Amino acid sequence: MLLSRVRIAPACRQLLSHRGVSTLSTNPHIKIFPNASVNDGHLLTYLDTNPPTHRLAIGSTTKLPPTPQSFSENREFLSILTDVLRKHAAQDPDLIAQAWAFAGPGGATLGSGGAFFPQQKKRRGTRATAAGLGGGGGAGGSGAGGASAQGGAGGAGVGGHVHLSDLRNPPDFGRIAWPEDILGSIEVDGSGNIIGEFEPSGTYRIITNEGILGLSDFLRTKLIEKLKEEERKG
Repeated sequence: MLLSRVRIAPACRQLLSHRGVSTLSTNPHIKIFPNASVNDGHLLTYLDTNPPTHRLAIGSTTKLPPTPQSFSENREFLSILTDVLRKHAAQDPDLIAQAWAFAGPGGATLGSGGAFFPQQKKRRGTRATAAGLGGGGGAGGSGAGGASAQGGAGGAGVGGHVHLSDLRNPPDFGRIAWPEDILGSIEVDGSGNIIGEFEPSGTYRIITNEGILGLSDFLRTKLIEKLKEEERKG
C-alpha cells in the first residue's frame, strides 16, 4: 500500500504544537516543557509554542512543582516583566482600586500595625524564602518604598505610595506584603489618583515557598502580549 505525503497547513501545525501542553498545578497559566539542556529539567513559560523559546521562558526547574531551590530564573524574562509593569501597572484595575482605598478616610491608619511609618524604615523582615534561598532572583529597581497596597504612610488625603504585590500570597488587609512578594510601588496623590511611575522593589522573587509568579488578569494579559511580540521577532 502506497502512503501519500500529507502537507500540514501552518494553522494545523500551530494546533498540533499546542496539543498536550502541561501546566503547573499551582498556576495553570504557566506551561511546562522539557528542557533538553538539562536531564529531567523543565522550562516554565506563559507561551504555548512548542518547542518553547528559551529566552522568553520564565525560567527552568529540576523539580515539579518548582521550589526556590530547584528554580533558576531567566534574566531576560525578568527584564521584560519589569518593562511591562513600568508601562501598564498604572492601568491595572486592581491597583487603581487599592489606590482609591488608600485615599479613603481609613487610609492613614492602614499601615503596618495600623500606624504611620517612615518609608522603608519599618518593613517586616524577610522570611526564609527571601533572597537567601535558591535561584528565585529579584527584580532590579530603586526599591521605592512606602505604604502597603491597602494604605500606609500617607492616605486619608495625604498621598504616598501603594505596593503592587504578587497574588500568590496576598497580605491581610492593612498589612504590607512580604518584601519578596512586592513587585514594586507607585505614587498616588491624596485623592487616590496614580501620579507616579512604577518603580521595581528590588526585593521581588519570581518563586517562593508560597508559589510562583501570580499577576492580575490585566497584567498577565499585557505580559503575554509582549512575550508574543518578542517571539514574532525571532
